[in-house]
Amino acid sequence: MNKCRLQIRVQPNAKRSEWAGVWNGTHYKIALHAPAVDGKANEALIDFLSDYLKVPKRFVVIVSGQTNRCKTIEIQGLTQEQLSNTLGHLSAK
Repeated sequence: MNKCRLQIRVQPNAKRSEWAGVWNGTHYKIALHAPAVDGKANEALIDFLSDYLKVPKRFVVIVSGQTNRCKTIEIQGLTQEQLSNTLGHLSAK
């Protein structure tokens, strides 16, 4: 199965969950409505990416950064090229 990786910077406790651009030229930034308490922000991130990328939640895995704002996400079912095409309007490296 195809897999790709994504570098994310999370901003918890936002007014709403949405793409918030690019952080430091290396990470996509996502604002999340959920607080960074008891894994709620991580759950919200997985829900957000799953919905946006139209893949099952079980295909979105936080590989590193479970307790950090910067996270590495692995997504099954998409190639890196498909991911880049989907997120091209945000333009992170």
